[in-house]
Amino acid sequence: MPAGDAFTPEQLYDIERAVRHAEEASGLHFSVYVGGADSETRPFALELLNELDDPDNTVLVYVDPAGRRLEIVTGALAKRQLSDTAAGLAALAMQTSFATGDLTGGLVTGVQQLGTHAHQAPLLHANEPHKQ
Repeated sequence: MPAGDAFTPEQLYDIERAVRHAEEASGLHFSVYVGGADSETRPFALELLNELDDPDNTVLVYVDPAGRRLEIVTGALAKRQLSDTAAGLAALAMQTSFATGDLTGGLVTGVQQLGTHAHQAPLLHANEPHKQ
């Protein structure tokens, strides 16, 4: 998460905790990138995604606060679990927080929503009772 000095240690902890919870809930990898783009934001976000260890199973949240840009990009397999509608709802929640100057809160809320929407239902087998 390249963030430089943009976040306090407490804010970084909150963001990292949201990422861990989203990963546990969904089985996907999540990555957050905060910074400027070298080019157009969507292609730049896709380039960042493809540089990650497991891009097919990853959701990348890219935020450029100075450029007022937000991109949520998903790998090929992650897209099966996370619909464009769900990503759009998370983006809306993030943008609402960003508009009030709460970058950390927006990222935490958005990542949590993405993880919740990408949650995989447990597989049930006919010969095994469901355990809660």
